[in-house]
Amino acid sequence: MPEDRTRALLELLINVSREVATALDLRTVLQRLLFAAIQYVGGERGSIVVMDDLGKPVDATIVYGKQFHDHTTQQLRDTVERGLAGWVVQHRKSVLLPDTSKDDRWLRRADDSVENSGAKSAICVPLMARERLVGVLTLVHSVPNAFNEEHLELMQTIADQASVAVLNARLYTESQRTARVMSALAEGAAAINTSLEMPDVWRRILNQTMQALQVETVALAMIDSASNDLVFNAAAGHSSGNIPGRRIPAGQGLANLVVKDGRGLVVPAVKYEMRFTEVDGFGGIETRAIAIAPIQSQGKVIGVIEAINPISGAFDPDAMVVMTGLGSLAGTTIQNAQLFERLQDAHQHYRELFEDSVDTILITDWEGRVQEANRQAVTLSGYTVEQLHSMSIDQLHEVNWSRVGLNFEVLKRDEECNYESGIRRQDGATTPVEVHARRVEFEETDSVQWILRDITERKELDSLRDDMTSMIYHDLRSPLGNIVSSLEMMSGLMPEDETLNTMLNIARNSTARIQRLVNSLLDINRLESGQQIMDQNSVDPVLLVREAIRDVEPGVNGRQQTLINKATSILPLIWVDVDMIHRVFINLMENAIKFTPVEGRIEIGAQTTDGVFVKFWVRDNGPGIAAIDQERIFDKFTRVRGKDRPGGLGVGLAFCRLAVLGHGGEIWIESEVGKGTTFWLTLPVAQKKVTGQLKRQTGRLTIRPDR
Repeated sequence: MPEDRTRALLELLINVSREVATALDLRTVLQRLLFAAIQYVGGERGSIVVMDDLGKPVDATIVYGKQFHDHTTQQLRDTVERGLAGWVVQHRKSVLLPDTSKDDRWLRRADDSVENSGAKSAICVPLMARERLVGVLTLVHSVPNAFNEEHLELMQTIADQASVAVLNARLYTESQRTARVMSALAEGAAAINTSLEMPDVWRRILNQTMQALQVETVALAMIDSASNDLVFNAAAGHSSGNIPGRRIPAGQGLANLVVKDGRGLVVPAVKYEMRFTEVDGFGGIETRAIAIAPIQSQGKVIGVIEAINPISGAFDPDAMVVMTGLGSLAGTTIQNAQLFERLQDAHQHYRELFEDSVDTILITDWEGRVQEANRQAVTLSGYTVEQLHSMSIDQLHEVNWSRVGLNFEVLKRDEECNYESGIRRQDGATTPVEVHARRVEFEETDSVQWILRDITERKELDSLRDDMTSMIYHDLRSPLGNIVSSLEMMSGLMPEDETLNTMLNIARNSTARIQRLVNSLLDINRLESGQQIMDQNSVDPVLLVREAIRDVEPGVNGRQQTLINKATSILPLIWVDVDMIHRVFINLMENAIKFTPVEGRIEIGAQTTDGVFVKFWVRDNGPGIAAIDQERIFDKFTRVRGKDRPGGLGVGLAFCRLAVLGHGGEIWIESEVGKGTTFWLTLPVAQKKVTGQLKRQTGRLTIRPDR
């Protein structure tokens, strides 16, 4: 090869590399590559089709002179299937066509007729990277025989030089798309599942859908269980006011087609969609494009989400993936919210019955014979007063003799007894009751008072709470695990980019917060059932507090608060389950963040006590807690209510109490309305000479023993 040609070829390779290697955006790489090919080889127009690993076209660019043509993928897909590019894809060989009118491999269009552009000259080469076909590059000249073998060789050289850049750009674009999808779903999960109040759930689902898809209007419809019609419950965006309450009869319209098939549907242009009828439209909205996804829960379609008119003019290729994911999240949240509403209704009903009714009261002698019974006893049992007077207490309910003692010895010692049993009613049924028994003097007679409180409503409430806890745990655990795994994989695949890392960290923090809630619900069930805390280790409390502070810093910074760490002195090691106590500290600090005003002050600290326990505190300068609420603040599903009070599920402090008590410690509260709140807790000092260090692993705190 002559020296001048070698030098020119090297300069060409350097220039092509410089053009395509400085960009990662796929469309930019394709445009630069086409310009370079036309500049160095010649020709009047060119095209590139990018292929995925299955050989399917995923993107394309066409250049006429210096003008790019958008929306070309479908046009070039025909070329790949039936034209010259298809032959190159099939044979993995370069092709030179001196005269396109004399070669059947050229896909002739109307423009190729003699009276139009006529015969042409074309070069088509494969883009091969690491033995993988990543695309096809074509150049066309309007004059036959304009290209020769030297042009073909030059074209192949450019293709060989640029193939890896095209592959990297395609992979980068795919990773960007995956990151957007996962980020949208992670943010959607974090936002949608932060409330169980149905109106707020509707609003959050609509807002997340509108934000993720960037559309003008979104609407949500649920299936009416009585008629199977789709009834729109809520809508947001442009001209959405007339949508709520609208019905689509069962079996009609595109929405019911989605319900029937259980799969989403995207209509990029409704004017070309024959199935789009009047029933699919909304009054006051000119529908140009629409996407419909099913809302599913436990494998069943319960409604649909509709996104109308993308602002950009066309739906993103991943629009249906995002909508389907949001539909699944929405289904779980809606079911949980419905269950929570029923739980609240049952709870309210129970409280009204409990507070407004008179308890069943029976007075017996020390032989257990009924001496007196109140009106509620007659109502509850179904017996008349005369019948009750002829009965003994153990005939009315199963007495817990281990509590009251044989022959009532425990009661005779003036001790009170509480237990649960069932009152045997006159109709043969049994009503669950909570029994309170104590020694009293009745009409100058030493007697026993039995208060039998009907707990039917409480039993049903407990069952509903257990069902809700189980649903939240099981329905969130699997998708959360998938999201966490995907985020970890993405972190290793994505290039170093500050914006991407920020988005990834947001997604990680959101999923970690949901995981803490799910784990707390599970731990509450375990601890309430009497299970022991098994995974305990010796841990430096200073490091444990520091790790918890790092996890809540985004929330502190977001509210411009000041978090002061006073747990900095040398403290003895504590004997705890690291993950569980880590969540205790996070719950207490997040509770303080939630109730502390913007630019407020939060403090966490620790000190030794008697050498047996380490004492911790979390203090804020929020609105404080009234004394009447302090007595029940640690109860499960309890929230302090009031004006401007943040909402919540009411399990965080319940988990903290059970976790601390399970470790043998204590937890209590000191608060005054208007002067802030301090939570105190004690944890046992480690007695074993086993030390450990904290480390992070897949979002969880674990112990790494010293060596």
